[in-house]
This record gives sequence, C-alpha cells and structure tokens, in this order.
Amino acid sequence: MKINAVDLFCGIGGLTKGLQNSNINVVAGIDIEEKCRFPYTQNNNSKFIQSDIKKISSSDIDKLYPKDTDIKVLVGCAPCQPFSSYSYRYKGTDASINKMDLLDSFSRIVKDIHPDIVSMENVPQLAKEPIFGRFIKTLKELKYYVNWHIVFAPNYGVPQKRKRLVLLASRLQNIDLIPPLYNKNTYPTVRSAIKDFPEIKAGETDAKDPMHHSPKLSPINLKRIRQSKPGGTWHDWDNNLILKAYKKKSGKSYTAVYGRMEWDKPAPTITTKFYGYGNGRFGHPEQDRAISFREGATLQTFPKDYIFLDKKHPISGYDLGVMIGNAVPVKLGEAIGKSIIRGIHNGKN
Repeated sequence: MKINAVDLFCGIGGLTKGLQNSNINVVAGIDIEEKCRFPYTQNNNSKFIQSDIKKISSSDIDKLYPKDTDIKVLVGCAPCQPFSSYSYRYKGTDASINKMDLLDSFSRIVKDIHPDIVSMENVPQLAKEPIFGRFIKTLKELKYYVNWHIVFAPNYGVPQKRKRLVLLASRLQNIDLIPPLYNKNTYPTVRSAIKDFPEIKAGETDAKDPMHHSPKLSPINLKRIRQSKPGGTWHDWDNNLILKAYKKKSGKSYTAVYGRMEWDKPAPTITTKFYGYGNGRFGHPEQDRAISFREGATLQTFPKDYIFLDKKHPISGYDLGVMIGNAVPVKLGEAIGKSIIRGIHNGKN
C-alpha cells in the first residue's frame, strides 16, 4: 500500500522527519516562513512549499498526492503560541488573534479533500479552547474515528519534560497512539542526549559545528551560573547576585529561571528561547553557559547531523531558537508515524 502524507505548518521538518523515519512518505511540507525552506529540504526527501495555510487552496494540496496513492495522510502542528500557557496573558491581542483561526483552516482542508488519516500535534492548553471542539466536531461529522491524548514526551524517547496534545483520526478504522516506549526508569536523559558534545565556553562556537554555539554571558550572569547547582534555583546564589524582583514577596516563588539542567533527568521543555540562561532552566549541567543551539536541537531529537544553516544560508540566533523550539520533536513524530502504520496494518488483518 502506498501511503503518502502532506505536512501542514511543517517548519524545519521535525514531524516530517519522524514520519519518514517510520516509513511514511511525506510528499510535501507547507509553511508560511520561507526561512524554513533550507533546513527542511536539506534534511528531508520532501518538497517545501512556502504558502499561507489560510490562503492556499485545498485543491492545490490534494494535487500534491501522487495519483497512485492508496492512503492519504494529512498532518500538522498549527503554531501554538496563541494557546500556550505563556500566551494566555496576551489573549485578545492582535498577535494572538492572527493565529487563533489556523486550526479552522486545517479543518477546512480536511473537509475539502477528505484524507484517510489526519494527525495534529499541539500544546495541551488547546484542548480547553472552543476551536479544538470545533475541529473534533468536524472530524466526527465527516465519520472519522477520533482519538486524542495529552502525551508526556519522554514516554516516546524525547529527553525533555514536554507535554503535547496528539490527535489521530481515521476514516478507515480506529487508530490510536502506540503504547509508551519508555517509563520513568528508562526515560532518555540530558546525559544520554548531549554528554558527548565538545566542551565550549559561553560565547564560543565549536570549530566543527557552527550550531554548537552558546551565546555570551554578561559578567553578572557568569557569576550567577557559577553558583548555580543542577536542579537548583537562584536561592543558591549569594544575596548580591539575586535580582531585586526576586527579593520581593511576589517573586520568591518564581524559580523556573536561571537554573542548570540535571544530567540524569529529562531536560525542561525546550522553548524558543532555550539558548538564554535567564529564560528558564537552560544552564548546562556542568559548563558555565546555556545549552548550545545544537544541544537544544538534539534535546528535540533532531539527528546530530541535521543541517540548519550554511554560509549561503545564515540565520540569526533568534530565528534558530524559534525554529527549534517550535518544532515537533522528531521522536514524537516517529511515534505518530508508527501509530498510523500499526493502525493500517491492524485494519488489514
């Protein structure tokens, strides 16, 4: 059976790579951001189409599937910032409103082309939103079997404490997510992911890999990280290093910043600003720096040789952070792909 997929909101290809690793052919990825084209096409045997999902026609997407396709798969991860816990404070702003209806555009495409299988990955908070309820309702009205779960990423080989909503819907037969592949005794850890990278200092770049770069720290942040303990907080610092905001009663419990990772546990959730020591618990367990861009990508389970840039395609640190932090972890994409394959084979038996 020839199974072909199209990846909406493909970004730099985390979900595409995971599906391809599970032997699902991804014929094309679509994203509004042209900067994603180079890393997407360099690492995936798939076409990149720069387009706005709100404006692209369903018929153009349907034409991407080869004529001999037996099973059409449509997948995607609509940008999640409007639904994230961080963004809840900004609900109603223009930046949020402009992205809130992307899932409705996904729904429109499903209604128009009737793919055999649909999968969607997003932040857990989406489950509380009316737009998610509308998406589920549409799928059920179209006679899809629908399953969705809040997934703890380490269960599927991702070495970070990331929780994601994963949906699988099928018009063929009931398809659900495969059981967890790991448990709390076997979770991949920071050590298993990044221990072998060459040592670098804050502000340095590894000579063999431009992605293994950690931004420079200010003198006071260098003092802070030297007093930081793996798994600890800014409470471990000398009093003169503590920010005034944290000395106030309202700031004493705000400890999810300026921390070091722990070697033998999964990392915290990799955000779009993981390369900044003060943006979360993104300090290296031993070295006096934040994790590098390559280490962040590896914690997102991108292969260590995944190409993000070259001399002809430079990219800013900010854009790199956004691309990596917003990506679907490759291993989670692989679990979705394996779930689809298993469901199809079970339906044939």
